[in-house]
Amino acid sequence: MRVVVHLSDVHFGRLNPATVQPLSEAIARHAPDLLAVSGDLTQRARRSEFAAAREFLDALPFRRLVVPGNHDVPLYNVFTRFVTPLARYQHAITADLSPVYRDDEMIVVGVNTARSLTWGEGRINARQVDAVVAQLASAPRDLIRIVVTHHPFDLPTGVAEARLLGRARAAMEQLAKAGADLFLAGHLHISHIGHTAERYRIGGHSALVVQAGTVSTRSRGEEPSFNVLRIEGPRISVERQVWDVARGDFGGRGQSHYRRAVEGWIKTD
Repeated sequence: MRVVVHLSDVHFGRLNPATVQPLSEAIARHAPDLLAVSGDLTQRARRSEFAAAREFLDALPFRRLVVPGNHDVPLYNVFTRFVTPLARYQHAITADLSPVYRDDEMIVVGVNTARSLTWGEGRINARQVDAVVAQLASAPRDLIRIVVTHHPFDLPTGVAEARLLGRARAAMEQLAKAGADLFLAGHLHISHIGHTAERYRIGGHSALVVQAGTVSTRSRGEEPSFNVLRIEGPRISVERQVWDVARGDFGGRGQSHYRRAVEGWIKTD
C-alpha cells in the first residue's frame, strides 16, 4: 500500500499561523510515501512567503512532488511576471517544473499549468501532454498512474466552466490512451471527487479526479483541509483531513473507497 498526502493552496501570506504546526503534525501522523502539493504555496509570490513555504516543506521528512500554481507567479511585478515568472518558485522550492515520482506501485507526474497571461486560470500545452504520456507509457502496466496539476480537469457543480484547465479536453484524449488513473488538483478551494467519464466520455475511460481544498484562510465555505489517499493495487481510498477549531488539530471526516473495474474506477461505498 502507498499513502499519498495531497495538499494544495497553502497560500503562505494568507495562512493562519495557528494551523501551521498542527498541519505538519497531521501530515507526519500519516507517514506518507509521497507528499503531493498541487500549487499555490504562496499568496503573492513574495520571497518571504516562499521562504516560509520552504521552511514548512523542509520540516516534513517525506518524499515530495510539488507543482506551482498561479499565485506562485508574481502579480504586480510586471517584469518578473512576464520575463521570469517562476524564478522565485524555482529558487525556493524546486527547479524542476516537470517532476516525476515512481516506485513499484505508482507513477506520479507533475505538470506546471501556471501561466503569466492567464490571470488566475491555467493551461496545459501539447508539449507537456506528450511528456506526461511518455512518462506514463514507460511505466509497467500494473502501476497506478497519477497526474498532478494546479488547475483542475473537472469541476464541482455550480463552478463556472472558465475555471477548468485550458486545453483539458485535448489533453484528456491523450492521457486516457496512456491509462491515467487519477488526477490531483487544487485551485478552487473546494473539495471534490469526480470521474472523467462524466465530463469527457472517452472510450469508456473513467479516471478519478480528486480536488483538494485549501489550508489557508481563503476558504470557499469549507474549513481548511487536505486529502489522504491510500492506494493498494486496484483500490484507492480518499479521506479528507479537516481543521477542527475547537481541538486545534486536523482530523478525518469521511472516506470514499474506489476500485478499478472494466468500466473504470467505481465507488464501493
